[in-house]
Amino acid sequence: MVNIEKSSLNSFFEKFIKQDSLFRDKKSMQASFVPDQIYHRDEQINQIAEILAPALKLEKPSNLFIYGKTGTGKTLSVRYTTNQILNVAKDNIVEIKVIYINCKLKRVADTEYRLIAEVARSFGKNVPATGLPTDEVYKMFFSALDSEERLLILVLDEIDQLVKKTGDEVIYNLTRINSELKHAQISLVGISNDLMFANHIDPRVKSSLSEEELIFPPYNALQIQDILRKRAKLAFKEGALDDGVIPKCAAYAAREHGDARRAIDLLRVAGELAERAGLQKVEIKQIDNAEEKIERDRVVDVVKTQPKQFQATLFSIFSLLNTSSKRKKAIFTGDVYDVYKDFCSQAGLRPITQRRLSDIIAELDMLGLINAKVISKGRFGRTREIQLSIPTHLLGKIQTLLAKELGISLPKED
Repeated sequence: MVNIEKSSLNSFFEKFIKQDSLFRDKKSMQASFVPDQIYHRDEQINQIAEILAPALKLEKPSNLFIYGKTGTGKTLSVRYTTNQILNVAKDNIVEIKVIYINCKLKRVADTEYRLIAEVARSFGKNVPATGLPTDEVYKMFFSALDSEERLLILVLDEIDQLVKKTGDEVIYNLTRINSELKHAQISLVGISNDLMFANHIDPRVKSSLSEEELIFPPYNALQIQDILRKRAKLAFKEGALDDGVIPKCAAYAAREHGDARRAIDLLRVAGELAERAGLQKVEIKQIDNAEEKIERDRVVDVVKTQPKQFQATLFSIFSLLNTSSKRKKAIFTGDVYDVYKDFCSQAGLRPITQRRLSDIIAELDMLGLINAKVISKGRFGRTREIQLSIPTHLLGKIQTLLAKELGISLPKED
């Protein structure tokens, strides 16, 4: 039996190798790909270039903070601009170093130690994963950076995630380090999807970090279509896309607040699904299939990776909105907290305070799982009016997943 399965699998792989691909260069559809030209972001790229240009004279540029929703070209524009700076610096023998860190990645920037260790390693320092005092890691980074005349541009992508995990002291330390450097200088570029992020950090950190701010607006549907056509020309073979595929991708992305990254992911996944189905080209219906797959994978992944307290809070919201008495009414933080305490006893969790639960509700809103609007109740203070943002066809699956993760029974409908 094992030999038959092995033979069948080998046959599948042999057939896969011989199958003509719809793709010419799939790498151009990946998030890490930086094209030779960035479209519809000339103004923003010029502003980034103007702010960072002093680095080419080894003069410290202002710290730069960039805001914008997901998929608006923030990271792409920064990487494109810093690549150009590095090219000019190399031609003119100017010592500039650019370090890019995605603060959302675990084991890279989930503690202050790991972040500074990662930066120190970029200078060739052998820093262990754990074990040293954080001050010692700072000294290693400091000595390596200041060993010669140079300028470091440190790009912290999703900087809000770093602050959420470690607090804002690390940002303060990095912004103050220049006063101690003798030969080198450091400039920070922070990138965030959270437009309100700076309002939640210490004023002294904000004043030193946000010397220059830049906001990236969403793309419109026509701009996304143009971006997709340019990217599809690189990624797919000629004639591999049905008419209407790109407009439909763009329409989906425009609906999601002008997210070009999502449009590119949709087109890539649609191409992969078409290949698996043995189709000669990507058809419009593959976009619907890709949309469902991406949304399902994203939501399931987000829910699975949340701490138990987040899962218990979300499960409480689900249970409230799944009762006939509440289905057509608004629910508020206080309603959720009452149900949450009951589920905590079932799941063996120690209940947090209502104030902390309110913070978690705000974070679930930022993750896009719920919509929580702050409203005033006069002398009774402020609360949040809550609705689910998860697509209807995923509700049952996510609620079942949460019940399994928490080890509790699904509540019965009224």
